[in-house]
Amino acid sequence: MICCLFLSETNKGDLAEIRNEDAPASIPQKQKPSKAERRAIQEAQRAAKAAAKEAGLSGKSTGAASGANPATSKQAKPAKISQKKDVPHAPSTVASEKKVTERQPERDRKKDVPHPRMQFDDVHRVEKAKKRAIVNQSEARNRVELFRHLPQYVHGTQLPDLESKFFQLEPIHPSVYKVGLQYLSGEVSGGNGRCIAMLLAFREAIKDYSTPPNKTLSRDLTAKVSSYVSFFIECRPLSISMGNAIRFLKNRIAKLPITLSESEAKASLQSDIDRFINEKIVVADQVIVSHAITKVRDDDVLLTYGSSSVVEMILEHAHELGRKFRVIVVDSRPKLEGQGLLRRLVAKGINCTYTHINAVSYIMHEVTRVFLGASSILSNGTVYSRVGTASVAMVAHAFGIPVLVCCEAYKFHERVQLDSICANELG
Repeated sequence: MICCLFLSETNKGDLAEIRNEDAPASIPQKQKPSKAERRAIQEAQRAAKAAAKEAGLSGKSTGAASGANPATSKQAKPAKISQKKDVPHAPSTVASEKKVTERQPERDRKKDVPHPRMQFDDVHRVEKAKKRAIVNQSEARNRVELFRHLPQYVHGTQLPDLESKFFQLEPIHPSVYKVGLQYLSGEVSGGNGRCIAMLLAFREAIKDYSTPPNKTLSRDLTAKVSSYVSFFIECRPLSISMGNAIRFLKNRIAKLPITLSESEAKASLQSDIDRFINEKIVVADQVIVSHAITKVRDDDVLLTYGSSSVVEMILEHAHELGRKFRVIVVDSRPKLEGQGLLRRLVAKGINCTYTHINAVSYIMHEVTRVFLGASSILSNGTVYSRVGTASVAMVAHAFGIPVLVCCEAYKFHERVQLDSICANELG
């Protein structure tokens, strides 16, 4: 349906008059300033700029103008409004506030992102690291190009140099320095052994610690622990279990109540370290042994690779319970850790066989179970252990032999690693 509306000439005239009467009220006309007003505004602006330069406050010329001549500032405001009428001020402030709110989460997000690992094929970064390094590492002559991004050093050559620098270094606690030398010489090895030695060194350092004047205990002690950790890293890269223990200790230091005295805070931290060693390592190993011992039966042939402290405890406990079994120790270069395990098991009276990893497929048909240790278990279920562990596990899987991996809960990590090339410790 279409509706038409016809107006007479008189009605059109009335409508035009109404529109003309309403026009001034709805749309105000712009009033242009006269030449005298514009000249006064310009003079006021020049005077304001000169006053701002004299006072050394550039950027506040409008405030200076209002303080110097109120009459001219009142005239300047309508002109500025008329000139900048189309520029909205409120949306710009809102946009700036949005930018600030958007940038803040990005800064917080950058704090949560861990620092990237140093790639040793970057020449400039390696040179800077060498200048800051405490331990002078000698590079290997025959470097593998596939692992050029990883540190490739000759082991054992840096120990005399570090011993001669003891009095030249920054103040490092003697117990921390001793453990670092043990890492460097290979005297202390294994995930549990290295972690326990590090925590005991931290315990001695905390026991002898005193807060400097004008400093708080939590901040200064955290910086001390960080410097000790840097020294350990230069002696040998940290294991995942050591990183978890360091994170635990720093968290305890940060959560110390301010009301505690220095002696009470130190005693609390020492008890936390003792409890961590007892609950996370000692008791955890006992629980693993109690569960794994049920898998060992008489006339079993158990295969293990390398040397794992918890696997050694399982075999010794099974022998003490009177189980009759035989152990096959598989070993590999360069460290040949299985030889030490072989000596200790033979000294306990356990029947053992020793072989290298290249013969594992020939001897696997005799095996009934495989016990392996692990450095860590990642969040996607990947087992992180010494080189050769995957080969032993795959050969056992091909023969249909069950594989048991023994790992404490404090070695679990949220990292996901798909290969062993991006991040690894060579040698």
